[in-house]
Amino acid sequence: MQDLTHALPDVIAAHIAAHNRPDPDAFIATFAADALLNDAQREFVGHDAIRAWADKEIFGDHVTMQVESAFRHHADIVVHARVDGDFDKSKLPDPVILSYYFSLDAGKIAQLIILLNKSRWHG
Repeated sequence: MQDLTHALPDVIAAHIAAHNRPDPDAFIATFAADALLNDAQREFVGHDAIRAWADKEIFGDHVTMQVESAFRHHADIVVHARVDGDFDKSKLPDPVILSYYFSLDAGKIAQLIILLNKSRWHG
């Protein structure tokens, strides 16, 4: 596996920057028009659905993410990030670290799966 913690692909770096700014238009621009996003076993397909999800759950809750580690696994990029914001953390671990599984195509995010893993494998 190739460590990418300090060398993320441009579209993922732009995605994280837009996430943290916040900049909803720049955030959506990182996704392919027909992208699939799965967050906590909920599926969103296309810009409109992803934008509605992000407006409520990212930008509405002022969620920020700080990359802890990132690596390439075959054709995908896995990012582990510490997240914070104005969401209910009462039943979540401290710190909250989410795993983001990015699949890229033609310089855009084609698929993003976001999970709160119970443990992380460190290779």
